[in-house]
Amino acid sequence: MQFKHNLIAAAAIAVASLAPGASMAQDFQPENPQCIAPSNPGGGWDFICRTTARYLFDLGVIEDTMQVTNMTGGGGGVAFAHVTKERNEDNNLIVAASMSTSARIAQGIFEGASFEDVHWLATFGAEYGAIAVAADSEFQTLNDMMNAIMEDPKSVGIAGGSSVGSYDHIKPMLLAQAAGMEDVTQVKYVSYSGGGEAMTGLLSGSVQAVSGDFSEMLGFVESGDIRIIGILAPERLKNYPDIPTAKEQGYDVIGANWRGLYMPKGATDEAKEFWKQAIMTMVESEDFKADLEAAAIEPFNNFGDDMDAFVQGTIDDVAKLSKEIGIIQ
Repeated sequence: MQFKHNLIAAAAIAVASLAPGASMAQDFQPENPQCIAPSNPGGGWDFICRTTARYLFDLGVIEDTMQVTNMTGGGGGVAFAHVTKERNEDNNLIVAASMSTSARIAQGIFEGASFEDVHWLATFGAEYGAIAVAADSEFQTLNDMMNAIMEDPKSVGIAGGSSVGSYDHIKPMLLAQAAGMEDVTQVKYVSYSGGGEAMTGLLSGSVQAVSGDFSEMLGFVESGDIRIIGILAPERLKNYPDIPTAKEQGYDVIGANWRGLYMPKGATDEAKEFWKQAIMTMVESEDFKADLEAAAIEPFNNFGDDMDAFVQGTIDDVAKLSKEIGIIQ
């Protein structure tokens, strides 16, 4: 599948794009900096903002503590519209983004939105998706769950921390496609406003499984509340060798999710350069690298023209994939 191959190839070569840049823009320093996480606390976008805010301040890159604002709605569409329509020239604002952001643009979920509406700032990590169930679930393996779905698609509710058609939704549909389901839109996906809410849905028994990113699930795995029955990686993770891949269970599905940031298109060139250099400084921090490794997030760095090319490529790939599985015409 071209989509997964493009992302994996990009992950392998992206480190080359982290070339030494110009010195930090000395004529700009953000005042009251803010990062918008387009979800409730506990999800991947929230992780991006809070991690970035902490490191930029601790490293002395920004002088003021960065405010993190959770702005839910429309699977990130409310935040995207807020930035493009109300704060297009704000030099002090950055916004968390991921594969789900590019997926929604590709599918037209962000009404009237396009790649050109914002300034794509950077990616700094990529991680694999996973499917998890409650610790006491009847599903012991991914095959158990997929067999139940194939027998009765509506019998298994799969939660995700983002909207219908998002990457959290696409992942179980790809598994269903690999299992031989002809109409993968039959998969029962339940949308929540963030990974934290999706996990609450699972633990309360409202749904039978969760589709999300590994880092969102890690704490619940370690506490014994959930079990991951399949990770969408080409091989088992080095630090978590007991978690099986979907591939080894017969489902050749790879699901990698990039993590990054965008900012207002109308911000000044000085502000854009400052934030680019700020994120480059962050990703070079050994402590930051260690935190990514602990969360099973692989370094994945794109800036400037490389960032533009990468995001445009993912939008094109998601549009093609979405047509193949019937999400869009």
